[in-house]
Amino acid sequence: MRSCPCFGDRDSDEAEADLDPVVLISGMGGSVMNSKPKKFGFKTRVWVRFFLADLEFRTKVLSLYNPKTGYTEILDKNSVIEVPDDDHGLYAIDILDPSPFIKCIHLTEVYHFHDMIDMLVGCGYKKGTTLFGYGYDFRQSNRIEQLMEGLKVKLETAYKKSGGRKVNLISHSMGGILILCFMSLHNDLFSKYVKKWICMACPFQGAPGCVNDALLTGLQFVYGFESYFFVSRWSMHQLLVECPSIYEMLPNPEYKWKKQPEIQVWRKLTKNGEININLESYGTTQSYSLFEEALRKNEVNYNGKKIALPFNTDILQWAAGTRQLIRNSKLPDGVQFYNIYGTSFDTPFDVCYGSEKSPIEDMSEICHTLPEYTYVDGDGTVPAESCKADGLEAIERVEVAVTHREILRDQKVFRYIQKWLGIEKPTVSKQNKTSKVADSDPIKPMVL
Repeated sequence: MRSCPCFGDRDSDEAEADLDPVVLISGMGGSVMNSKPKKFGFKTRVWVRFFLADLEFRTKVLSLYNPKTGYTEILDKNSVIEVPDDDHGLYAIDILDPSPFIKCIHLTEVYHFHDMIDMLVGCGYKKGTTLFGYGYDFRQSNRIEQLMEGLKVKLETAYKKSGGRKVNLISHSMGGILILCFMSLHNDLFSKYVKKWICMACPFQGAPGCVNDALLTGLQFVYGFESYFFVSRWSMHQLLVECPSIYEMLPNPEYKWKKQPEIQVWRKLTKNGEININLESYGTTQSYSLFEEALRKNEVNYNGKKIALPFNTDILQWAAGTRQLIRNSKLPDGVQFYNIYGTSFDTPFDVCYGSEKSPIEDMSEICHTLPEYTYVDGDGTVPAESCKADGLEAIERVEVAVTHREILRDQKVFRYIQKWLGIEKPTVSKQNKTSKVADSDPIKPMVL
């Protein structure tokens, strides 16, 4: 009998198939996070939740970057943030709000790796033996020791639990940046434990439109009616300004874009009593001065105390170190790399604030202005140009007409994954309008 979809258990008691282990790795915002009291009390899920979401987020998740340690630390001194490792790491990346109500209404926006986990279990993978997940504190830098050590432990566990078989990694979005950092810092361990890496929708060269705007006006994960119950765009902004991970996805200034990303601002300037309205443009490096000017007055009110949150140049410097680290990353001999990413959707690239009729007078006004985008081809979040520019020797690169989050549950994508894992006869070699194999020649070494 099939179990209730609200509370069903997807574990299988069938005989284990002869399969190499798989570890699923999430991206930005793709892991459940709990707030845990340092002394006594109950854990509270602070990401993701729909009821009292913004209040809990502002109370228990807002953070400040510590340049001495490289870690982003929460303002709440009485608790810590942790990512649950239940269900062999799969719980944290499955349904991001696993409350009974959300399960019963099946709110698609928070069903993250859920469908892929179902697909893999259906193909014979067994949780804790051949199927694992790795969720992590996505506020932190992709190269921070805590995240690197966590991935090392996860790879060792999957390797041992499967009887000494090498691991197949499947990453989504920023999870690919995390893997590049690990591959650079621990190339010997990567070679020892990893057999294949299937990378989905990774912003190898950054996500210009989305990340530039995230640092200026915030980031919205849910739209429509549901957004009223979720963390607000501005609350998310106040967190991201202090998160190394978002700085590490700024557009790479050293990459030779087909067209360099820009931020444009309609400015109202008054000189000697004369008013001039000009359209100013800022390239990838010039935008840093724009961030500084626009965020110079930014602050958050926490427990009655005002805390300054300007553009963080310490994090920018740290992110430059991450780019250097990624530049040095090498795919070990014998490790197979596959890259699949979304196309056919308008994807933000250039961002413009203000207009000729309603120009920006004080640059801090940008933070409360709705942006206008110039679009390129991509998955709606990351340009295809960035996803494709991995700089690695790929066995195959594939474009699929799918959005950034839908790639996690797309049936065409699943068939490619099954093919690359060797668990189903190839069924997707015939080309059509919604998927195609991209040029597999190596691209010039990349930097995030």
